[in-house]
Amino acid sequence: MLRKDSLPSLLPKWYRGRLERRMVGSTNRWRFPREPFSGDLLGLSQMWKALNVDFEEVLKDPDRLYVSQIQKIFSRNLKNKTIQSREADVILKCLGSTWELHQPHLFQSETLAKLYLMALSQGTTSPKKELERLLQAQLCGSVQERPPIKKMIISLKINDPLVTKVAFATALKSLYLSEVEMNMDDVLGVLASAHILQFSSLFQRCVAMMMNGLTPTTIKSFYVAGCKYKEEQLTTACEKWLEMNLVPLVGRQIHLRKIPQELLHRVLRSPRLFTFNEFHLLKTLLLWVFLQLNHRIQTVPVHETVLAFFNSFPKKYSFLDQDTGQSLVPLFLCVRLHGIIKGKNLEELRHINFFPESWLIRVTANHYHALESGGDMVHVKDLTTQAMRFGLLFNQEYTTHSEIIAVYGFFFEIKGIKQDTTSYSFYMQRVRHTDLEFPSSVCKHGPVSLRAERLVKYEIRAQTLVDGKWQEFRTNQITQKFGFVKPSCKSHALKIQTVGIPIYVSFSFIFPIS
Repeated sequence: MLRKDSLPSLLPKWYRGRLERRMVGSTNRWRFPREPFSGDLLGLSQMWKALNVDFEEVLKDPDRLYVSQIQKIFSRNLKNKTIQSREADVILKCLGSTWELHQPHLFQSETLAKLYLMALSQGTTSPKKELERLLQAQLCGSVQERPPIKKMIISLKINDPLVTKVAFATALKSLYLSEVEMNMDDVLGVLASAHILQFSSLFQRCVAMMMNGLTPTTIKSFYVAGCKYKEEQLTTACEKWLEMNLVPLVGRQIHLRKIPQELLHRVLRSPRLFTFNEFHLLKTLLLWVFLQLNHRIQTVPVHETVLAFFNSFPKKYSFLDQDTGQSLVPLFLCVRLHGIIKGKNLEELRHINFFPESWLIRVTANHYHALESGGDMVHVKDLTTQAMRFGLLFNQEYTTHSEIIAVYGFFFEIKGIKQDTTSYSFYMQRVRHTDLEFPSSVCKHGPVSLRAERLVKYEIRAQTLVDGKWQEFRTNQITQKFGFVKPSCKSHALKIQTVGIPIYVSFSFIFPIS
């Protein structure tokens, strides 16, 4: 014979949870358990009182409904195939079409839940009883035992142009299936649909898919969507992706035209921005401006075409001083013109009459004073915002990769070495101009310093994308005297372990007063 107190232990765990009650004092008032709803109707009534919301108030103002509490109740039956085979009990009219839905599923959407409750309050003689029956139906032991629920018709008006019928149908399908297939062409519309439906799990799935699907063709639309729906996680991902890919990838494609000026400005101000050198960055910006002003161009022009276009403007004022260019001044203030040191490139800037004369005079004067003082950059103080920038893009096929850079007569090799499948080392070292393999290409028309030592303040940074997240490695800001022989000729090495590829490596340095 079974004792009364032994009965609960023999019941299934999920059913025992329904028998649990939470009591507070002698009044037996409702108290929140770990689960928002424990399962009995007396507790349900007390829960509404504890929330200061009763059934009648819910029906008058569905916005006051704690939809998440109701969702917990309905979620128990979402995977019940019998429910899916039952006749639809909710008709949704939207986008010129009629959609048949089931109550337990539509409560995943806060918007549909509120519309349903509004229809319930207006379409029945006793809405309070209907709502009680609706909740009671979800607590029955089997689907067949559920009392019949009145079929409701609800309407939803959508003005968002991103929402298409296909995307909206995918969102509604996601009420029934946890992993509905989506392609990248439809994800923007599904995101917009999920936002309107207030279907949070689908919305976050779309965000994750978009963050992993950033390309030159999608960067603009995904960023604009992140701003529109105030999804900071998505806008931040777009910014970080563009910081790495503006110069080496987007800057070589016609899609550069689509980058919004506000996003471009944010990226240019970032200390994480990757570029091969300052002139590469400037060429990218000039191309962006060219594409903004030449909408019919559908292919990326050669650099000489861009230069000829700007050279065609009146010579009385520089391009940035004219009405067309004044709004672009904040972008070009982010370019470190003092980092452009080749005479050929500086002559190019003067020839196209793009920058105000005062800017170019200041750059020339700074170069002159630095050369006169043995390379000391008196005009540069802050490594983070003013350093000369050079970069290596370390691709999968490389075992070693290096570039030679020349600054005020000092020559450095920036280098990356692949140690094994996941280990890399990056460093810079000073070299003699006589040791260069092709000295004429680096030294031609440039100075050569014979100083035995050069004081350098530098930082090495490496970034790569792994499983949708950016990994960042960096040295400290290091001040070191570089000579010609080991160990003084070589910088501290940045050693990293990563499976990410490619690796964006930035070398930033200044020559302090020595």
